[in-house]
Amino acid sequence: MHIDILTLFPEMFPGVLNSSILKKAREREKFSYNLVNFREYTENKHMKVDDYPYGGGAGMVLTPQPVFDAVSDVKKDGKTDPRVILMCPQGETFTQQKAEELAKEEHLIFICGHYEGYDERIREHLVTDELSIGDYVLTGGELGAMAVVDSVVRLLPEVLGNKASAPEDSFSTGLLEHPHYTRPADFRGMKVPDILMSGDHAKIRDWRKEESLKRTYKRRRDLLENYSLSVEDQTVLERIKESEGK
Repeated sequence: MHIDILTLFPEMFPGVLNSSILKKAREREKFSYNLVNFREYTENKHMKVDDYPYGGGAGMVLTPQPVFDAVSDVKKDGKTDPRVILMCPQGETFTQQKAEELAKEEHLIFICGHYEGYDERIREHLVTDELSIGDYVLTGGELGAMAVVDSVVRLLPEVLGNKASAPEDSFSTGLLEHPHYTRPADFRGMKVPDILMSGDHAKIRDWRKEESLKRTYKRRRDLLENYSLSVEDQTVLERIKESEGK
């Protein structure tokens, strides 16, 4: 996968993209990235990339020309038609399912905005996806793009050391992930559940599924609305509801 990131602040990215799993993925050539300062594409003699909005109003709006030309430039050598992703508070809320969808692509282009917003022609004629990482407003799209890139790259084949890690993540199964424990078995009187040390893998699997259902019911009941419950799951969930008294 190759990722182009269009931003006015490319200096924000190296610390994230050159650390941890992303660093390892890049070193193993699982993905590559290119930071593009789209200010360099402006035809404005003062190097401006924004202007006052027609009709009046507060703030400045990103002009279309630098963004269109920057996207055209990074697409010119591509062998595939890339997804062009606009980071925007008005966009589709980013989910694990969207990350899994994007992880199948060979080329992604992110546009990180600043100021009051984008000229609408960028949104209408250039992008394929608009994404938001939540119902709040950031100074720019850079932090959101970092979150999406991290979420997508870790799903690429052979990026994570354990092949089972990504499929078992919270939200990948439709439920929140079960609790985890490691050594010591007894830490200051707080003990690991006996079943996890039993060696009975079938019982451990059932325990994890029940704990996953329990955690989802307690913290994110909305996820259960779209989750396909088996007959066994329904029985377990009813038991959880009774134990919770609601």
